[in-house]
Amino acid sequence: MTGQNYSMVSEFILVGFSNFPRHLLPAFFLLYLLMYLFTLLGNLLIMATVWREHSLHTPMYLFLCSLSTSEILFTVAVTPRMLVDMLSTHHTITFVACASQMFFSFTFGFTHSFLLMIMGYDRYVAICHPLRYNVLMSNHGCARLISWTWAGGSVMGMMVTMIVFHLTFCGSNVIHHFLCHVFSLLKLACGKETASVSLGVILVCVSALMGCLFLIVLSYVFIVAAILRIPSAEGRHKTFSTCVSHLTVVIVHYSFASIIYLKPKGPQSMDSNTLMATTYTVFTPFLSPIIFSLRNKELKNAIKKSFQRKLSPLSS
Repeated sequence: MTGQNYSMVSEFILVGFSNFPRHLLPAFFLLYLLMYLFTLLGNLLIMATVWREHSLHTPMYLFLCSLSTSEILFTVAVTPRMLVDMLSTHHTITFVACASQMFFSFTFGFTHSFLLMIMGYDRYVAICHPLRYNVLMSNHGCARLISWTWAGGSVMGMMVTMIVFHLTFCGSNVIHHFLCHVFSLLKLACGKETASVSLGVILVCVSALMGCLFLIVLSYVFIVAAILRIPSAEGRHKTFSTCVSHLTVVIVHYSFASIIYLKPKGPQSMDSNTLMATTYTVFTPFLSPIIFSLRNKELKNAIKKSFQRKLSPLSS
């Protein structure tokens, strides 16, 4: 193996928020802890509501439950470690733990993107081919689509993790991030193949994410064309309202991802880069259940109904 003469790295140091003023860390800890708990509770509430309400046992809400599951697992893979490191002086992470965190964060992150793509396809079939919806989006078909998204996310996570951790890490073991971020790790790798591996990882990730985005955009091109053919304004509004929550989450997801991964190289400080990274890893999962709960009329009414059923025995 190339680089056998180098001293092998057995653990890494996550810089994270350690360069921030100490008096600010409790405030950051409390803010991110509340967002983390709200993300968990919000997604669990969505899943419980869909499970209880038989009127929501449709493909769209089945996909939404799977999306909530991926967001919970992604958040659990990233945020607890970040919160612990904020208040700790011990920021080391073992080689195996680092690889595990990268695998799970990539698996659930890609699964999330694949599910957003499938949800776009669901809206396309519902609006453009309503007569064939029950055939194309049968229970068996939905289960198969969800299985493929989770399998695809797992394959992407395994592939990227194996490629990165096949490299030799030598010299510095300091990761300038609060998690085992792929590009921060690639900067620590040594050997002739590092440049080609970095390019390969970038191409794989960008191709998968841009492929999902392209198919989502293509779905909405056909959806908008179909909506414009509806004669009444009320009909157009009612049809488009079924897509608003999904479209908003897609815009938020890809906007924050673009800020992180496509921002131009500049003189930004490590602290600003750290805060920007939390917009995708913490803030985006935090917003998602809020958007679906407030912008989806059926889900919002179902949540209200559930709370009313819970509160009515207490009031009586």
